[in-house]
Amino acid sequence: MTTFDAPVSLTTLPSLSFAGGPAAEAGADVLVLAARTPEGDENGPQLLADGAGLDGLDLPALEALLATLGFTGALDEVVRVPAAALPGSRAGADVLLIVGTGEELARSADPARDSGALGVTRASVLERAAARAARALAGTGSACFALCADDEAGVLRVAQGALTGAYAWAGRVPAPTAPLGRVVVLLPAGVAEPEAAAVLALAEGVALTRDLVNEPPNRLTPEVFARVARAAASSVGLEVEVLDEAVLAEQGFGGILGVGQGSVHPPRLVHLTWAPEGARRSVALVGKGITFDSGGLSLKPAASMPEMKSDMAGAAAVLGTVLAAARQGLGVRVEAWLALAENLPAADAQRPSDIVTMYGGTTVEITNTDAEGRLVMADALARAAEEQPDALLDVATLTGAQIVALGERIAGVMGTPALRDAVVGAAVAAGEAFWPMPLPEHLRSRLDSPYAALRNAVMGSRGGGMLTAGLFLREFTGSVPWAHLDVAGPAFNDGEPWAGVPKGGTGAGVATLLELLRGYEG
Repeated sequence: MTTFDAPVSLTTLPSLSFAGGPAAEAGADVLVLAARTPEGDENGPQLLADGAGLDGLDLPALEALLATLGFTGALDEVVRVPAAALPGSRAGADVLLIVGTGEELARSADPARDSGALGVTRASVLERAAARAARALAGTGSACFALCADDEAGVLRVAQGALTGAYAWAGRVPAPTAPLGRVVVLLPAGVAEPEAAAVLALAEGVALTRDLVNEPPNRLTPEVFARVARAAASSVGLEVEVLDEAVLAEQGFGGILGVGQGSVHPPRLVHLTWAPEGARRSVALVGKGITFDSGGLSLKPAASMPEMKSDMAGAAAVLGTVLAAARQGLGVRVEAWLALAENLPAADAQRPSDIVTMYGGTTVEITNTDAEGRLVMADALARAAEEQPDALLDVATLTGAQIVALGERIAGVMGTPALRDAVVGAAVAAGEAFWPMPLPEHLRSRLDSPYAALRNAVMGSRGGGMLTAGLFLREFTGSVPWAHLDVAGPAFNDGEPWAGVPKGGTGAGVATLLELLRGYEG
């Protein structure tokens, strides 16, 4: 058995700067441009060039060259062109990299499509283009991004895309190709250089979330995760409290203890607080942190096991979010709760038919030990609700039913309707895809048990599994406005990289939660 005594190190991000004036003077190795597929009777890919500072570059000649190379401008398509292939042009770089945006800009404004409701806006399209380009530029020293952002917000989104797209997990063996080293974002005319601290804080939060999800479970046990959280909290001035198994037992956290009792690595509940002076409102965030989920005695199929190191992605996202909130100096109190346990089928593992007493006294019959996430979350939700925050949100890779319903790139959100809709609005602003889901009252009776107040899972029916899980969690939120974010699909990419999304941990939810927190400032 191997564990890390030191905290998981944060993957190094590229350096970031902004430049006014023409791209030819940015002094980068590569100049990044964007193109779209042609519309109507247009021929060949169309470069996005309005206000991009591309004076001195022969754009018609470049478009003609791209067409001969077979480049269409399709979404996420990339091509490299030596600057020498455009005699007489001044690119200021040896290489041009052109990234396609496809038809996304048109779709983002099309009221007949759901694209806009899923976070596809002009800003998110440019962010995606920057991220895809940065991923393609691994091993490159520097790149200037001239992607036609038309205001400060757009410039920051391009910067965000470039930083997150350049991510490479530092723990990989053998080591990955070094990521892009320096990002220069070209400023449109009339836009002053923006403050980079906020975008850097968000990128660091996403990177840390990805790092934690990518760590193997023999190196990231509940105890190690708690140490990582404590070390990270001390670096930004957060208050931190770690409840070990003895304290959890003393205070009655039966859900977390029950899930963790089959593992030699005992559970933890980590409480982090960002308490800025003068904050008048508070938001509680709860993250599911199952550092490995075998399913317990209700054992998962072997093919489902390898990605179960990612079952702590909700807790990682909450940690990344509260750290970013502190680095950004957000004027809202944030109470973050990380419910950490390992779900294994050892000698004293929790059994189907066991009855556990949750924090606050609610009894639950265990019908499926693979429905463990809702147990650790329920304990943490009940504790967080005692503080009566203005809003209570939980983030979890909770159900396979979420993937069945919405696929692998769209998260589901349930809860108090007003807060649920606010989460969707924050996701649109952040460029993430969340879809509102109902909590039908007629499904609540499926959770009734003849032996306890509730049962943890509905057996014998696969219908509405995401929704009944949400209804279970609702029982532990009291009267506090609450939203449940099921990120089972989007939190971990088991396929090939796409856009700026790497293989493995994605950091899903961090940008949305930060955007939502900004709405509670003041």
